[in-house]
Amino acid sequence: MAPDRFACALETQRKLIVHVATHPPWTKEARNMAERFRRHGEAHFRFITTPGVQPTNNLAEQALRFVVIDRRMTQGTQGEAGRQWCERFWTVRATSAQQGRSVFRFLHDALTASLTCQPAPSLLPA
Repeated sequence: MAPDRFACALETQRKLIVHVATHPPWTKEARNMAERFRRHGEAHFRFITTPGVQPTNNLAEQALRFVVIDRRMTQGTQGEAGRQWCERFWTVRATSAQQGRSVFRFLHDALTASLTCQPAPSLLPA
């Protein structure tokens, strides 16, 4: 399809989606969704019209998925010390995953360094 025809077809579909999304059935949930779409609707099309913008935020979602599942399974924490431990562990896990590093190896190295009074390993890429 030629770029000008694609742009025309895209604009036609965008207008249709905006119309349907902003004229919902008369239920509270549909009205709430329509209001969010009125405020943020253009962002839903940005990945199509802007080169380099990905259609999903998978990296962020993947980093947070473990945290959400862990909190659901463990029921969260009760105190500040527990929250701090979880924050630090979740940071180590997400950063290690992004860098393709072993979480176990990092924790092993950190514990070994602590027990032998050596400098702790860094999460920053080398």
